Amino acid sequence: MIVVTGATGNVGRLLVENLAAAGEEVTAVSRRISPSDVPDGVRTVRADLARADGLKEIFDGADRVFLLTSGEFLAAGGDVAEVVAAAGGARIVLLSSQGVGTGRHAPAYEKAVKASSPEWTVLRPGGFASNAFQWAPAIRADRIVAAPFGDVALPVIDPADIADVAAAVLRESGHHGRSYVLTGPEPISPRRQAADLSAAVGEALSFAELSEDEARAAMSAFMPPVVVEATLAILGRPTEDEQRVSPDVEKVLGRPERTFADWATRNAAAFK
Repeated sequence: MIVVTGATGNVGRLLVENLAAAGEEVTAVSRRISPSDVPDGVRTVRADLARADGLKEIFDGADRVFLLTSGEFLAAGGDVAEVVAAAGGARIVLLSSQGVGTGRHAPAYEKAVKASSPEWTVLRPGGFASNAFQWAPAIRADRIVAAPFGDVALPVIDPADIADVAAAVLRESGHHGRSYVLTGPEPISPRRQAADLSAAVGEALSFAELSEDEARAAMSAFMPPVVVEATLAILGRPTEDEQRVSPDVEKVLGRPERTFADWATRNAAAFK
């Protein structure tokens, strides 16, 4: 049985659907989840991973776990080692971050999983294509995309590719002890993302470049300061590693990565 945590998010929801379609027995875990959120036959559990009590019940019978922790987990004082211990001897696939490999983010979660799990794989995605959802209100209201660093390109990844890689790693052997960096097929700037969104919605969108201070003020409304600064550094002053396209998606899946234009076309309704 496979337990998927963060099962209602951009990656977890797709992963649950993927695994269920493949005939796997799946338990979908989230703090706010109901049977209507998942395919028929998938067990749902409402749980907060930051609460140690009740963790064993979540993982009872699991031989594989997709572990996704949020900023809320960190803010609530969650302990990844406790979660891994509750999972017993299950194989753990951890959704980490490319920033751990580049030194932008602390490696504590990865270290806890590697130290406590008998079998593990780490997925390190770069920026998500779905971060473009933050532009949806302004696009719907004013047909405008406002973002900083308009011509700085990063190889953002489609969450569907992350879910596909996670499903493959959970269902196949041969991935133990490996860390995969997951990116899109090419670096793409916010200005080009706006052009792809324009094509997807079938209407002209204008692009407005925010100053770094304007972006900082906007991000501070929903991000802690340390995350704001790290995000601005990646968006505006990426390292060579952060701009490099990784071969790992194609290595695992045997196909090219989806493009941002693919993602925009599938999600065009959110911007209309």
